[in-house]
Amino acid sequence: MSAKEYFNNAASVWDEKFHTPKLCSFLEKLVPQFGIETGQNVLDVGTGTGVLIPYLIKAVGPNGSVIAIDYSEKMVQQCKAKYSHIKNLTIKVGNIQEDTFPAQTFDVVTCFGVFPHLENKQKVLQNINSTLKPSGKLIIAHALSSEELKVHHKTVSHHVAHAMLPKNAEMTKLLEQAGFSTISIKDEPGFYLCIAHKT
Repeated sequence: MSAKEYFNNAASVWDEKFHTPKLCSFLEKLVPQFGIETGQNVLDVGTGTGVLIPYLIKAVGPNGSVIAIDYSEKMVQQCKAKYSHIKNLTIKVGNIQEDTFPAQTFDVVTCFGVFPHLENKQKVLQNINSTLKPSGKLIIAHALSSEELKVHHKTVSHHVAHAMLPKNAEMTKLLEQAGFSTISIKDEPGFYLCIAHKT
């Protein structure tokens, strides 16, 4: 079973398992740290069932926009069932490893809970960099530290056991090679946040 098949199979029970009050409380505190401004355009990569969407929509306000993509068709179905009524939101099937958006489209790209599952990380980062506006930024975040995530994925399923966050030095190198600078990484128990700016 591929990772995509794993997520398709898990989509119907995903929110029941993982979209907990604890996660909601975490996201309430996390998303303001992204520094998203009213009126900005945001791309949410690997949106899953859309856990970030309410917080991103609140951050961009009515004059901003959010495009949410995921390569799992079933996850996108779940996401659309919840949020398709939001006017300044577009939800669609998409794979950032293969698909490209027009250059300099977004102010911010978010990757919450997805980066370890992206196989060609260098290609992903290059595609993201291209789609960001000058001085745009990339946010990579998790509700676990990199070490906690490693244990979690091994516990959850062997289909995602290999999915890990790069070590900080490796992550910095990957980002720099893809054209990012001013990189900050916070990796501590119950929290991972990497912010990188387009050079």
